[in-house]
Amino acid sequence: MPELCFGAGTFGTSNEFFKAWSETTQEEAIRIVDICMEAGVNFFDTADIYSEGASEEILGKAIKGRRDKVIISTKATFSSGKGPNDQGSSRYHLVRACEASLKRLGTDHIDLYFMHGFDALTPVEETLRALDYLVSSGKIGYIGASNFSGWHLMKALATSEKYGLARYVAYQGYYSLIGRDYEWELMPLGLDQGVGALVWSPLGWGRLTGKIRRNQPLPATSRLHKTADNGPPVPDERVYGVVDALDAVAKETGKSVPQIALNWLLQRPTVASVIIGARDEGQLKENLGAVGWSLTAAQLAALDAASAVTLAYPYWHQRGFTERNPPPVA
Repeated sequence: MPELCFGAGTFGTSNEFFKAWSETTQEEAIRIVDICMEAGVNFFDTADIYSEGASEEILGKAIKGRRDKVIISTKATFSSGKGPNDQGSSRYHLVRACEASLKRLGTDHIDLYFMHGFDALTPVEETLRALDYLVSSGKIGYIGASNFSGWHLMKALATSEKYGLARYVAYQGYYSLIGRDYEWELMPLGLDQGVGALVWSPLGWGRLTGKIRRNQPLPATSRLHKTADNGPPVPDERVYGVVDALDAVAKETGKSVPQIALNWLLQRPTVASVIIGARDEGQLKENLGAVGWSLTAAQLAALDAASAVTLAYPYWHQRGFTERNPPPVA
């Protein structure tokens, strides 16, 4: 799996939320896919709800004629219509949602199919049997979970083992220098169970672009103007402290703030790939420059220290018994 994955959530403009990310046209999408593939990035992520399906349609057209050269992941579970069965992870919904995604993407198979969220109203076994059916029928290659709690994921893995069903091999979740909650429960689980992480919003919902700084207004093009309340919460002062640390490393390395933030993630346990986005070619090429080099141990330690927070219970308590229960990261 490539270290970087392009997030096609910027493809399509169905509503104000997605317009705040970007307004990528079909022609621009083709160019973005071209640039990614020239750089060795052939992994593209989308979801059935992104711009009401338009993201999948645009991505499908952008990869036309080269499907065998790319890896595609998409997602289901969240509401894709107004009917009572147009959401959730029931067999009824998933089979139809998968068929609809295949049609929009213009392909006969999806490489990695994520449950976009945990459906507590559908039995876990029903969800996994539906996914197992889709795997055995060749419509999807592998399955993953996104935005699950640790116990959600572990229950699903145990159910797969008990009944011999397809198991989640990947977890797509939020993780960044200003949002390290993933490390507390999900990272140790991933290490123990062999579940790799595909990171979304690695720049902290647009806060680690290098353009968010003390005593400066938000850039005119920042999506935070319209989507700040929809993203992960973080105090401004914490953002500024982490950006200060990133600036210091930037001076040492000659790399940009977002490149350093992405490279830090790629050196974390369980992280298999990081999803990047872009408003334009310049931003895309900058993010692609996050690979092919590594931060030093001292630089990693400085970023770890600047981004550390007080752990929630029981994790702070467990740090008193690290000789028998060591954390995955400091």
